[in-house]
Amino acid sequence: MTVETIYMPLLDEGADVSARVQAQRLDDARFRVLDPTPSDQERAFAPGVIVDTSENTFSGGARGIVALAISN
Repeated sequence: MTVETIYMPLLDEGADVSARVQAQRLDDARFRVLDPTPSDQERAFAPGVIVDTSENTFSGGARGIVALAISN
């Protein structure tokens, strides 16, 4: 099992904000979310959900994998 850090969009933050979460890589673009959601965050996707992702370049030039949608 390959576990990596991906970025999970947070809801109700008033700006584009993401949390770093641990996820299991299933293939090139799909991950299963592993980390539980802290009580002080509202994440776009729940633990255990398989998400489609995309590599993103953030402001400042850092790159990371971002969860986009629930995978079908």
